[in-house]
Amino acid sequence: MKLEINDLAAVRLQESLGDQPGIFKLFVDTEGCGCNGMIVIQIINEPLSTDLEIDSQPFAFVCDRQQESIFDEVMRLGADENYPSYKLTSDSNTFGTNIKLIDKRL
Repeated sequence: MKLEINDLAAVRLQESLGDQPGIFKLFVDTEGCGCNGMIVIQIINEPLSTDLEIDSQPFAFVCDRQQESIFDEVMRLGADENYPSYKLTSDSNTFGTNIKLIDKRL
Protein backbone atom coordinates (compact mmCIF):
# COMPACT_ATOMS: atom_id res chain seq x y z
CA MET A 1 0.00 0.00 0.00
CA LYS A 2 1.26 3.48 -0.87
CA LEU A 3 0.20 6.89 0.46
CA GLU A 4 1.13 10.05 -1.46
CA ILE A 5 1.12 13.16 0.77
CA ASN A 6 0.71 16.64 -0.72
CA ASP A 7 2.79 19.59 0.49
CA LEU A 8 0.15 21.22 2.70
CA ALA A 9 -0.71 17.90 4.35
CA ALA A 10 3.01 17.29 5.00
CA VAL A 11 3.36 20.68 6.69
CA ARG A 12 0.33 20.05 8.89
CA LEU A 13 1.44 16.52 9.80
CA GLN A 14 4.85 17.84 10.83
CA GLU A 15 3.22 20.56 12.93
CA SER A 16 1.08 17.90 14.63
CA LEU A 17 4.14 15.85 15.55
CA GLY A 18 5.87 18.87 17.06
CA ASP A 19 9.16 17.91 18.65
CA GLN A 20 7.92 14.47 19.81
CA PRO A 21 8.35 11.23 17.88
CA GLY A 22 5.24 9.54 16.58
CA ILE A 23 3.74 7.30 13.93
CA PHE A 24 0.59 8.10 11.98
CA LYS A 25 -2.12 5.46 11.75
CA LEU A 26 -5.02 5.34 9.30
CA PHE A 27 -7.84 4.00 11.43
CA VAL A 28 -11.54 3.37 10.90
CA ASP A 29 -13.12 4.45 14.18
CA THR A 30 -16.50 2.85 14.84
CA GLU A 31 -16.83 3.84 18.49
CA GLY A 32 -19.83 6.06 19.21
CA CYS A 33 -20.44 7.11 15.62
CA GLY A 34 -23.59 5.07 14.97
CA CYS A 35 -22.41 4.18 11.48
CA ASN A 36 -19.96 1.96 9.65
CA GLY A 37 -17.10 4.04 10.96
CA MET A 38 -15.18 7.17 10.16
CA ILE A 39 -11.58 7.30 9.01
CA VAL A 40 -9.30 9.20 11.37
CA ILE A 41 -5.57 9.71 11.49
CA GLN A 42 -4.11 8.83 14.85
CA ILE A 43 -0.67 9.73 16.13
CA ILE A 44 0.61 6.78 18.13
CA ASN A 45 3.84 6.06 20.01
CA GLU A 46 4.54 2.75 18.29
CA PRO A 47 2.71 0.34 16.00
CA LEU A 48 0.87 -2.70 17.31
CA SER A 49 1.89 -6.19 16.23
CA THR A 50 -1.18 -6.25 13.94
CA ASP A 51 -0.26 -3.01 12.15
CA LEU A 52 1.06 -2.99 8.57
CA GLU A 53 3.50 -0.40 7.30
CA ILE A 54 2.31 1.92 4.52
CA ASP A 55 4.82 3.33 2.01
CA SER A 56 4.41 7.03 2.89
CA GLN A 57 7.45 9.24 2.66
CA PRO A 58 8.52 11.31 4.56
CA PHE A 59 6.31 10.11 7.45
CA ALA A 60 5.73 6.69 9.00
CA PHE A 61 2.13 5.53 8.44
CA VAL A 62 0.52 2.22 9.41
CA CYS A 63 -2.92 0.65 9.32
CA ASP A 64 -4.37 -2.34 11.13
CA ARG A 65 -4.15 -5.60 9.21
CA GLN A 66 -7.90 -6.17 9.70
CA GLN A 67 -8.71 -2.77 8.16
CA GLU A 68 -6.31 -3.04 5.21
CA SER A 69 -9.07 -4.20 2.82
CA ILE A 70 -10.92 -0.90 3.32
CA PHE A 71 -8.12 1.05 1.68
CA ASP A 72 -6.83 1.10 -1.91
CA GLU A 73 -3.35 0.14 -3.05
CA VAL A 74 -2.43 3.78 -3.90
CA MET A 75 -4.02 6.70 -2.07
CA ARG A 76 -3.47 10.43 -1.72
CA LEU A 77 -3.62 12.48 1.47
CA GLY A 78 -4.36 16.17 1.15
CA ALA A 79 -5.20 18.98 3.53
CA ASP A 80 -7.87 21.65 3.25
CA GLU A 81 -6.47 25.19 3.27
CA ASN A 82 -9.47 26.57 5.14
CA TYR A 83 -10.11 23.81 7.70
CA PRO A 84 -7.94 21.76 10.07
CA SER A 85 -8.85 18.48 8.35
CA TYR A 86 -7.52 16.08 5.76
CA LYS A 87 -8.94 14.33 2.71
CA LEU A 88 -8.05 10.81 1.63
CA THR A 89 -8.67 9.79 -1.97
CA SER A 90 -7.60 7.32 -4.63
CA ASP A 91 -8.28 7.06 -8.34
CA SER A 92 -11.53 5.23 -7.62
CA ASN A 93 -12.55 6.36 -4.13
CA THR A 94 -13.03 9.28 -1.79
CA PHE A 95 -12.51 7.85 1.68
CA GLY A 96 -13.17 11.09 3.49
CA THR A 97 -13.00 14.84 3.04
CA ASN A 98 -13.16 15.86 6.69
CA ILE A 99 -10.69 13.47 8.33
CA LYS A 100 -9.60 14.49 11.81
CA LEU A 101 -6.21 13.94 13.40
CA ILE A 102 -6.20 12.55 16.94
CA ASP A 103 -3.03 12.51 19.06
CA LYS A 104 -3.04 9.24 21.06
CA ARG A 105 0.55 9.54 22.31
CA LEU A 106 1.09 9.36 26.05
